[in-house]
Amino acid sequence: MDLGISGRTAIVCASSKGLGRGCAMALAEAGCIVVINGRDAATLEATASEIRAATGAKVLSVVADVSTRAGQDALLAAAPEPDILVNNNGGPPPKPFRDVTREALLEGVVQNMATPLELVQRVIDGMVSRRFGRIVNITSMSVLTPLTGLDVSSAARAGLTAFLAGVAREVAHANVTINNVLPGMFDTDRLKGSTAKMAAIKGLTLEEMAALRKAEVPAGRFGHAEEFGNVCAFLASEHAGYITGQNLLIDGGVFRGSF
Repeated sequence: MDLGISGRTAIVCASSKGLGRGCAMALAEAGCIVVINGRDAATLEATASEIRAATGAKVLSVVADVSTRAGQDALLAAAPEPDILVNNNGGPPPKPFRDVTREALLEGVVQNMATPLELVQRVIDGMVSRRFGRIVNITSMSVLTPLTGLDVSSAARAGLTAFLAGVAREVAHANVTINNVLPGMFDTDRLKGSTAKMAAIKGLTLEEMAALRKAEVPAGRFGHAEEFGNVCAFLASEHAGYITGQNLLIDGGVFRGSF
């Protein structure tokens, strides 16, 4: 399917690897000019080279921490008038809620709520004036269902979701959409890290722990960044203009709910 966004400019935050990389690859395949971002220059440039080689797309790499004003300035200097913004940022590590300090709570809010909101504020008026804009926020299935130890991440991402629910309706008239994609367990470095920690706690091998976690997924496997990216690209497409203010859960069936 032609997504109708060839030649559009997309900013994909935290996209040197994992789900962000999957989104950047899919948007490049759709013909977008893609600005990718990460904090490790070597990893970021390797990803940019791989995406260019695979798609022939124009890929700009920006080494920056998007949670800082300077980092956001660098992204927008590379793409002053983006048509597509994919908000993504790492969440705080798992921690028992009794151990969460005020500092950790505030940092989680900065990373997973304030930062994407700041970027939305900076790009949305241009999108409205050009009568096209697609904003996709990568949040988490923990917005819908509690995951032990991820209380800070869940709260911050839920706050982002609630904040933008009203904004999405304010800008829909201008063909600007805001949607959230909620990943479950995807085969990324973050999942591998959490699985290793769980294995150590339970006295299991990494392979044994991974098998137990896969058994929780009705699909019988972890998700792939590529398939996540394709969903993101569709939400960024011209065909998705009538979808806004929605939370799309991609978890292989883990969340057991009818609605």
